[in-house]
Amino acid sequence: MGRLKVNLCGIELDNPVIPASGTFGYGYEFAELYDINILGTFSFKGTTREARFGNPTPRIAECTAGMINAVGLQNPGVERVISEELPRLGQCFAKKVMANVSGFSVEDYAYTCRRLDACEQVGWLEVNVSCPNVHGGGMSFGTDAAAAAEVTRAVKAVTHKPVIIKLSPNVTDIVSIAKACEQAGADGISLINTLLGMRIDLKTRRPVVANKMGGFSGSAIFPVAVRMVYQVASAVNIPVVGMGGVSSAEDVIEMMLAGASAVQIGAANLVNPCICKEIIEQLPGVMDKYGINSLKDIIGGANNG
Repeated sequence: MGRLKVNLCGIELDNPVIPASGTFGYGYEFAELYDINILGTFSFKGTTREARFGNPTPRIAECTAGMINAVGLQNPGVERVISEELPRLGQCFAKKVMANVSGFSVEDYAYTCRRLDACEQVGWLEVNVSCPNVHGGGMSFGTDAAAAAEVTRAVKAVTHKPVIIKLSPNVTDIVSIAKACEQAGADGISLINTLLGMRIDLKTRRPVVANKMGGFSGSAIFPVAVRMVYQVASAVNIPVVGMGGVSSAEDVIEMMLAGASAVQIGAANLVNPCICKEIIEQLPGVMDKYGINSLKDIIGGANNG
């Protein structure tokens, strides 16, 4: 299956398929359903310096072709992730994992990334400056080029592994923010995170989720994601990890043609927990259908000409 191999920030992946943070836990839950070593890698649940309970419930709202979530980065904190979650993951996953990190200050990001950088299991640090449903941090760093660059510099100063900055689509100029992160030393860019959305209950006349607004994901946002990946990949010289509404092998190829070196799959995991396995198995047939010999050859193909 060498034709599926790709390279992400100097690390070779067997294929470009990566379950996205927040939809795959710390991996071992899915290992009960299939051998998760089939994956390129996966991005584990967003981790913060201190443990977080998250937002009040209800946290989820259904939408046409998608969903809204306002979980609020519920996680046990970085020290327990290192002492409990990673050893448990090591029993069922032999590859390097992508560590997704969130914070509420530059110091938070630097501390958490430094701790995870020291873990041998971690291959990449995916720094989330784009969470739309957390107050006091999160998206505020990702909507300003200078703030995103400041986080990037702080993390790069205390780490040795590839740093991939995950950006928010809730901005008017995604390219300027991506370029600022690249200039600050980022090794890659992940995009897009969820769009900011809302639902209102007609009976109660109140917002469905307790947080009022949350992150809108699912197949409905795929065209927005493709557009932003295309724009950023055309403007930077570092790898782009594309995500947003991906739910099929054809979607993976389209995202790679837009410029993605690897592709994350988020909300679709919540609909079909075996979707990533199925997509990996379907990729060779879809490649044959479109005359693709190697996935490496098509990255950014839509930008040529």
